[in-house]
Amino acid sequence: MNIIIFGPPGAGKGTQSDFIVKNFNLFKLSTGDLLREEIKKKTPIGQKIITIVNSGSLVSDDIINNLIENVVSNKKYENRIIFDGYPRNLPQAKKLNELLSKYSQKIDIVIKLQVSLEIIKKRITGRLTCSKCSKTFNEFFSPPPTNMICCQDGTLQKRDDDNVGVAVKRYETYEKSTEPVLDFYKKMNLVKDLNGETNIDSIQSKISDYLTVIEGWLCKITPYKYIF
Repeated sequence: MNIIIFGPPGAGKGTQSDFIVKNFNLFKLSTGDLLREEIKKKTPIGQKIITIVNSGSLVSDDIINNLIENVVSNKKYENRIIFDGYPRNLPQAKKLNELLSKYSQKIDIVIKLQVSLEIIKKRITGRLTCSKCSKTFNEFFSPPPTNMICCQDGTLQKRDDDNVGVAVKRYETYEKSTEPVLDFYKKMNLVKDLNGETNIDSIQSKISDYLTVIEGWLCKITPYKYIF
C-alpha cells in the first residue's frame, strides 16, 4: 500500500511514519532525504541542487518530481511507500497521481494528524534536545531532569528557530499550502482525520487499525505483491 501523512510541523509525522515503516514494512520517502542523498553522491542533479540552495532559491517541482519518479518506478518500493512531506501543493499532488498511475500504483490512504496551533506552539517552544545523545524532552509534555542534564557530558539545548514566531509562521504556511491538496484527496475519499493531540500509543493504535484493514483487503486482491 502507498500512504501519505499530513500534519503541521510538530504534529508528530516523523514519529508516526517511523512506526508505520517498522510495523508495516514500508519505505519512508522524504523529499529532504532525497535531496540530501543526491548532494552526498555528488550527482549532476546534486550539484544543481547545491547551486539552487546556495542561491537562496527553492528547488523546483520538476527536480522534486524526477526524484520521486526514481523511487516510484523502482520495483523494490512498489506499493510500499509512505510519503512524508510530499506532495506540498496541488500541482505536486496531481503529478504524483500521474506517476503512480504510470507505474500501475495508487494512494490507498491519506492520514491527517490534526493538532491545534496552541499545542504546536508548546511542542515547538518547549522542545529541548540533549547535545550528547539527541534525546528530546518538552517543558510542557515530557519535562526534562531538574538539573537540565540528560546524560554524561550532555546538556539540554533549544534550537534558535524553536520560538513562537517561527511556530506560528510554519503552521499558517502549512494550513494555506495543504488545504487544496487535502481537498484533492478528500474528493477521492482517501483522507482519514486523526486527533494528533492524544498520546502516541492511541494514535498508533488507530493508524494500525486503518492500515491492517487496507493491507488485508489488498492482499486478497494481489497477494503476491505483499509477500516479502
